Amino acid sequence: MRKHRKLSVDTLARQSGVPNSTIRKFEAMGNISLRQFLMLYEVLGNLNDLNTLTHQAYTPTSIEEVLKNA
Repeated sequence: MRKHRKLSVDTLARQSGVPNSTIRKFEAMGNISLRQFLMLYEVLGNLNDLNTLTHQAYTPTSIEEVLKNA
């Protein structure tokens, strides 16, 4: 995403507050804390997309609800 948006590691580090060494390590190894991942994701403008990925579909809790929505 960073390269697609033509951001340098230093620029992304400055905007996100995540050290540039951590960003380089993340890009090379794939390891990063959840907090830092979210900080990067927010700068890249995709934080709202996580809601779509984590949204759980409605699950009926009774047979009545199943029949009502059939």
